[in-house]
Amino acid sequence: MLARDFKRLLLVVVPVVVLFCTIVKFYEHAPIVPSKVNEWISDRPDSSQGKGSAESDHEQEAEVPINLGHPESPSEKSSEDGSPTAADGPPPRPPLSNSSNPLDIQVSHQEVFSVSTPDRKYFSIDFAGPLNGMNPNIIPHPTLANTWIVVAQLVRSAEEQTVYFTELVCNAAFQAGVLRCLAPPTALPVAPTQGNNCNGDLAFFGLNVGPHDARVLYGPESPYIVYGSNSQFTCFGQFIQDFRQLVDWEAQETGPRDFLVGTELQRPLPWGAIEKNWFPFWDPAGQIYVHYDVAPKRVFARAQADGSVGINLAVLTEAEDDKCLARYMPKADKSLESVHQASNSLKITLCRRSDASCVPNKDNTFIFTIWQHKTFYNFHGVYEPYVMLFQQEAPFAMHAVSKRPLWIHGRQQHLDLLTSDMFYVTSIAWKSADLRYHGFLDDELFIGFGIEDKASGAIDVTAEELMSGLGLCSEA
Repeated sequence: MLARDFKRLLLVVVPVVVLFCTIVKFYEHAPIVPSKVNEWISDRPDSSQGKGSAESDHEQEAEVPINLGHPESPSEKSSEDGSPTAADGPPPRPPLSNSSNPLDIQVSHQEVFSVSTPDRKYFSIDFAGPLNGMNPNIIPHPTLANTWIVVAQLVRSAEEQTVYFTELVCNAAFQAGVLRCLAPPTALPVAPTQGNNCNGDLAFFGLNVGPHDARVLYGPESPYIVYGSNSQFTCFGQFIQDFRQLVDWEAQETGPRDFLVGTELQRPLPWGAIEKNWFPFWDPAGQIYVHYDVAPKRVFARAQADGSVGINLAVLTEAEDDKCLARYMPKADKSLESVHQASNSLKITLCRRSDASCVPNKDNTFIFTIWQHKTFYNFHGVYEPYVMLFQQEAPFAMHAVSKRPLWIHGRQQHLDLLTSDMFYVTSIAWKSADLRYHGFLDDELFIGFGIEDKASGAIDVTAEELMSGLGLCSEA
């Protein structure tokens, strides 16, 4: 009896042991597979790391040096600063946002809320047809009430391989809680440019046809479009044009008639291979300047009607600006993080229009813009926007910077992936058709942003709420 029971036990135990040993041997060799997959994804030219495509505004940064190209191949060694390369496998998993306390948004960020939506969340932009846009711009229509002009980059599917790029344009109004095009959008007739300065790893940029990542904005009197295209000075540059030349603009305008055709803007030396995200600003006399970089140093210069510019004026305030940036700008890991410009500029007087004693002057009126701190961990970009104010008159010294990044109400955290929605701010504009460049604290404005490189959204907030989280440079 005992012998028979022992034999039965062996018949059960032996197969279990064999199966266990097989599983152990399998897992001892299994890690090679995901490692190779990660290497392949990292090295793909069209991966979301964005080193081999000009499709999106975040795929080539203005701060990238002249020799930028595709990601390092898996066979290359770590960079000089010890940061991981593709050969090291995926980078470390990030926090949910660029902060030390990502779970509590009220602590880590300055959350802003819509003034018009019932749930106070951002609203979507619906392009009313088969075409879709990202990285949107919104400006008031010059003659139609409760109507805005929307311009956005055409979104293409991953399967579409083309060198043609398009900015979509439509008139839009609020319907059922979204900003919806009143008719399917059309292509903005921006003329393509030619350039023969894209070589080596950047040769594919030389095939580009059409504008990239436009910024549509109001100056003190006239509307403009700034966009990326092939350059005569570097590989990829920035152009400006009077926006009224590209759309059916029926309003009677008395503003300056400059930049009637696409005009390439220049910059103080040195040039980057891929120049992006420049924004114009104006002093009280209406003179135009161009702001090129906010980090690692500010760079801006006075511009002329032919696109030429003067010297870098930022050297006049560099010492004080550096102190301000050192206090409020997040410290960026060079390998997986960067800081760069994002939106156009507007002018604001820091008192309420409704206050009879509110009189704009050089002490209470400033120019503001939004820049972003980008991280790229686990092949997913996260952008944290900050507001920056600087003086409206020369020498245009910095005045204030957000103490904490903005969190647009409705943006989601993804706890399972240790990340959050990628909102990429592209534009700011006063919401009212009565306003152009200059507003007050009680005026409402739009913040437009792309969502995950495939959709567009925006939020309307009061300027006072946007300015409530600023830290003064004088406190630095």
